Amino acid sequence: MTEAAVSLRGVSKRFGATHALTAVDLDIREGEVHALVGQNGAGKSTLGKILVGIHERDRGEFRAFGQPVGRWSPHVALENGIAMIQQELSLVPDLTVAQNVFLGIEHHRLGLLTERLDRRFEMLNQRAGFRLDPNARLGDLRIADRQKVEILRALARDARLIVMDEPTSALTIDEAEQLYRVIAWLREDHRTVVFVSHLLDEVLANCERVTIMRDGRIVRTGPTASETKSSLVTAMLGRPMELTFPTPPAPDEVSGQPVLRVEHLRAGQAVLDVSFEVHAGEIVGLAGMVGSGRSETLRAIFGADPADGGAVEVSAARYDHRSPLASLDRGVGMIPEDRRGKGLVGTMTVRGNMTLASLRRFVRLGLVGGGRESSAVARLLEELDVIPRRVDADVATLSGGNQQKVLFGRWLDASPRVLLLDEPTRGIDIGAKRRIYDLIVDLAGRGLGVVLVSSELEEVMSLSTRVYLIHAGRTIGTVDPRTTSIDEVVFRLFGLHQEVRPA
Repeated sequence: MTEAAVSLRGVSKRFGATHALTAVDLDIREGEVHALVGQNGAGKSTLGKILVGIHERDRGEFRAFGQPVGRWSPHVALENGIAMIQQELSLVPDLTVAQNVFLGIEHHRLGLLTERLDRRFEMLNQRAGFRLDPNARLGDLRIADRQKVEILRALARDARLIVMDEPTSALTIDEAEQLYRVIAWLREDHRTVVFVSHLLDEVLANCERVTIMRDGRIVRTGPTASETKSSLVTAMLGRPMELTFPTPPAPDEVSGQPVLRVEHLRAGQAVLDVSFEVHAGEIVGLAGMVGSGRSETLRAIFGADPADGGAVEVSAARYDHRSPLASLDRGVGMIPEDRRGKGLVGTMTVRGNMTLASLRRFVRLGLVGGGRESSAVARLLEELDVIPRRVDADVATLSGGNQQKVLFGRWLDASPRVLLLDEPTRGIDIGAKRRIYDLIVDLAGRGLGVVLVSSELEEVMSLSTRVYLIHAGRTIGTVDPRTTSIDEVVFRLFGLHQEVRPA
């Protein structure tokens, strides 16, 4: 039997009244890829953060590489060869890629990286197959590339155990395959990977053992060869669940004037010529690979980024001089892909975040009516099944799925005409995903026009009434998801010749 890299016995952790972990017993063996799966709030990320010293356990025994762990911190954990790649990235946006990779372990002269570190960076970069520019400013990179920098940071510290929390959530299929090869290399080098993921297919394909968690407890641990996707879901939820999508609005249910029309939109180098329209009660998908300009298109419509040309109409009225505040007045809402960095205000409560877009409704004589605001938020928490149902809970303490529900609640309360959704299920477990799928279809049923961007093509094709294809910043066609296969769409998005039937 391989020795345990880390061993936990009776480990528990509370955050206020919330029991994040309860009496956890777990051995993670040296040199294995060990998956942690469960719904948002099951305790996976909390367990990972205890391993790397971000959180301290309240009680229980913890041994790392055979040695008992006393006081533990990220610095001490790193000294003992344990590092973490977090789901919500923890990088310094104003530093370069190389400076972020070697932050805290760098050797430099006059503020410049030595030639030895330059060579070390290039070796790591080539081994991972990432092709990152060491001198690029981190804040200028898209999320997928920032995720790669996190991976290089762990590799640069020669970690013996790496906790990866949703490491592929913002990667393309090819980029994820590169990461799987890195993980295989780590295993061959007798390192240990703790792999936290909501993507059950990748867990079954790349991990040797899996621990299933529910409500802060371990349901079971065993070899992935003995599990199926269905068995994992049933154990995670405590009940069987169909892995299906709700039925989107039918095209014949959509009529009337478009609530959003975009014509020849241009914005920077990412959006060169995008046109589409959305009717009330319709879910319109924008399908494209990472870097195609999908997210930038939504940001330009919402006014988060400036546009260089083209036209946008909301309910047949021309909408120029766009900004987030003006979009709110026009009835246009947006949920961004980076919920923590660009969606939520981490220092505010659930109540404060949920009423940001509708705060004027609760103001009387210059003061916010706290009772009415709390009552409205409490109803939304119940409707959206947000856990915990405390209006004054710090939003930063919520799981990713519950944070996303708070963002949906913000716009439910504001009653927009158009809702722009950028990666609405990124980093969310399968149970919360289905709840958000139902919510998206329900919003369309209420008469909203919904624009959906997702890296998961199955999600876009299954939820949308119509799908526009975006390639290299341009609209290249539109398809009917009822009669077009995902394979056909992939061929078209990669610029390969294959007929795609128009909608």
